[in-house]
Amino acid sequence: VMKRVLVVDDIPSNRKIATVILEKFGWQTAEEPGGPEALARKDLAEFSHILLDINMPEMDGIQVCHRLREQDGLKHLKIIAYTAHAMEKEKSQIMSEGFDDIIIKPISVDTLLAVLNNVSP
Repeated sequence: VMKRVLVVDDIPSNRKIATVILEKFGWQTAEEPGGPEALARKDLAEFSHILLDINMPEMDGIQVCHRLREQDGLKHLKIIAYTAHAMEKEKSQIMSEGFDDIIIKPISVDTLLAVLNNVSP
């Protein structure tokens, strides 16, 4: 099973934390600083998962998720939202936008791996 994650977050340290954890557990990773950059990648179909920050300037994670879901070649992608702000109501709102799961920051190793394995095909 392909284990490739694209980590999209406007804060470099957040991307680093996620990629370091993932690579330690055998995942291939790539990083992008925002939605437009992520959507512009030519190799999106080669990823199995996208870890998508919700609060980003320019284009938020929900907009990015919608764009990804509109593309036929990306139906297999598991899109995981991650955000520092999530009351129960917000969590269900975010999930209803087309995400496969949600992680609340700060990211823990256990949570990140559990969610990725949970949504894996």
